[in-house]
Amino acid sequence: MKITPLLTDEAILTELGARLAARRVELQLTQAAVAEQAGIAKRTLERMEAGHSSQLSSLVRVLRVIDAMPGLDNLVPASGPRPMDLLQRRGKPRQRAAGKRRRSSGQEPWSWGDDR
Repeated sequence: MKITPLLTDEAILTELGARLAARRVELQLTQAAVAEQAGIAKRTLERMEAGHSSQLSSLVRVLRVIDAMPGLDNLVPASGPRPMDLLQRRGKPRQRAAGKRRRSSGQEPWSWGDDR
């Protein structure tokens, strides 16, 4: 199954678990062997392969054991500065993110209504 934004979290976890299990079997490794090499409990690996939520550090350990770390780099690509940002900041990197500013609508401040 292709992972798309339309899938639920549970469906994505189930698909990832199935892919982990398929890769493990492809490498002819048992759950016990992968869990031991990853330094996690066998039950944790069982839960991951069944599509249950787990810690990100456990996933990274399993990916390392099943030699799937190169795919992790594509998960969240490193971002660089946008060209327009570089021009506006004269080459200086951005230090922090700012939220959207609210524009005042020129209306009276809101009140509970019992102040009348």
